[in-house]
Amino acid sequence: MINQAIHRAIQTVGSQKKFADLVGVSQPNVWCWLHGKKRVSPEKVPAIVEATQGEVLAHEIRPDLPDLFPHPINQ
Repeated sequence: MINQAIHRAIQTVGSQKKFADLVGVSQPNVWCWLHGKKRVSPEKVPAIVEATQGEVLAHEIRPDLPDLFPHPINQ
């Protein structure tokens, strides 16, 4: 199953490799995020938001952590 938030992030920056470079991880790690093999660590969430210039929001990347990354409507 494709992680839609990561998919959008990759599309926003252009490629898995470019996304990986911007976020500070390896391209295979991005592939694992995309395909649900690994979860994005909470430490990397802000880098993803920054790399996508806010196109992908923190709560979309880790919706399972609402206390750490609350949905804007629920704040």
